[in-house]
Amino acid sequence: MQAEWLFLVKMMIEKIKKIATQNKEHIIEVRRAIHANPELSFEEYETCELVSKFLTDAGIKHEKGIVKTGIVAIIEGNNPSSKTIALRADLDALPIQETTDLSFKSKNEGKMHACGHDVHTSSLLGTALILHELRNEFEGTVKLIFQPGEEIIPGGAKLMIEEGVLQNPAPINIIGQHVYPELEAGKVGFKPGMYMASADELHVKIIGKGGHAALPHKTIDPLLIASHIIISLQQLISRRVSPYSPSVLSFGSIHGGGSTNIIPNEVNLKGTFRAFNEEWREEAHDLMINMAESIAEGMGGKCEFEVRKGYPFLVNDDELTKMSKNAAIEFLGAENVIDLDLRMTAEDFAYYSQVIPACFYRLGTSDFSKAPTGGLHTSNFIVDEKALETGMGLMAYLALVDLKN
Repeated sequence: MQAEWLFLVKMMIEKIKKIATQNKEHIIEVRRAIHANPELSFEEYETCELVSKFLTDAGIKHEKGIVKTGIVAIIEGNNPSSKTIALRADLDALPIQETTDLSFKSKNEGKMHACGHDVHTSSLLGTALILHELRNEFEGTVKLIFQPGEEIIPGGAKLMIEEGVLQNPAPINIIGQHVYPELEAGKVGFKPGMYMASADELHVKIIGKGGHAALPHKTIDPLLIASHIIISLQQLISRRVSPYSPSVLSFGSIHGGGSTNIIPNEVNLKGTFRAFNEEWREEAHDLMINMAESIAEGMGGKCEFEVRKGYPFLVNDDELTKMSKNAAIEFLGAENVIDLDLRMTAEDFAYYSQVIPACFYRLGTSDFSKAPTGGLHTSNFIVDEKALETGMGLMAYLALVDLKN
């Protein structure tokens, strides 16, 4: 019986890989078209039309216009009501000016697929072709979610969930993948349990009294106040949370508008706070606000501290992730599947993981035999397109294994 099962698994893997290879060049063309025409969050109108046309040409039924530019496609196997699972990709690009010399580099000024969403979308389209061709060989339904607005708060995942993307039919779990330039193309990585942090934006205005820099006694220096606030908040985060609960507080922008001889009236700070514990997350918000306001007041100024609450932490379901990792080993070989560490980066896929069991894994995208390229969110980020064949084939196999179990 075991030998028969292993034979069937091998046959299915061979079928999937064959279809993936047959469609590889087409999917590369699609990926390049998306890459050359990047659109920012919730503005992915051309990308939406491209995806819709692809699905229409393939004969895959779908609905578009969800949260303006989102798409949901359905592929039904035999007995479609028996079980439904979901697969997700994101559509949006980043406000970055591309500096690569690719023949298909961005045509849109100041916009670039520097986070690999072009790979996610084209890979899922390739997965759709595989599953559509094999629809008579599995039972259940696969829901394909092409989601807008992953890159900015409130996140397209949150809005699509609110519009009912996890209903009619309701998937029992969801799987997503994300490019990973730290890993060679052809390899993937998994981590069960807590994986990615929550992410909140901090917008802080310190109000003082400007004046001549040579006469500081006649001013209330907001730059000095801001400096004390930044240092004190770092100490607050490092001393008030357990060292076993990772947290990050970083300020990436400080703007005063003064000069060498001018103390400005106000200073604006922008930062991010990240955590893996919701109770601590809420407590930290209050602690930071109270401390910043107290410091400013004690130094004669005022502080307006706004926390823009972002994505929750992302947790991978233990059972689903273990099953997916084992399936990946079957599909790619154990040497091509690694274990991942915690990441303090954030992803709005986390919203799905808070509602239904989820598995979010990493897809290797680098060719280490060539000169190094930029990482995620950099202007010279380049993907080894070998990853597309891995991405679409593996996700199709994960879907079929998930439906079988």
